[in-house]
Amino acid sequence: MNKGRGFNIKYLPYAFTELGVAMLSSVLKSETAISVNREIMRAFVELRHLAVSLPAANPNADIAQLRKDFEELKLEMNDILHDQNDINESTRAQLDAISTALAELQAKPADVKPRRRIGFIQEEEV
Repeated sequence: MNKGRGFNIKYLPYAFTELGVAMLSSVLKSETAISVNREIMRAFVELRHLAVSLPAANPNADIAQLRKDFEELKLEMNDILHDQNDINESTRAQLDAISTALAELQAKPADVKPRRRIGFIQEEEV
């Protein structure tokens, strides 16, 4: 597996790295290819300058924000679970009645009546 600059290249089959563009310039010889190659290299340089100029991350602020978000999420989940568990008395009584009816149906013996056989029936010889 080829790796380059911290990411797996196999997931970027249609993207050029800066090194790939430099290698391509050694193969392509037309004026258009050379000018396009220069523009792409300038774009990579601009991206590098942009990445360097971004403000440095503050790990303490990031951790504090994550803790705050986690606490909000935990409170929201507790509210949702509380609402789901909060069943009113009439609903609870109906569920109890359903459970009782099902238990009674399971306890009754099934009336088994003899059934007539289906298909060709041959008289038994005596």
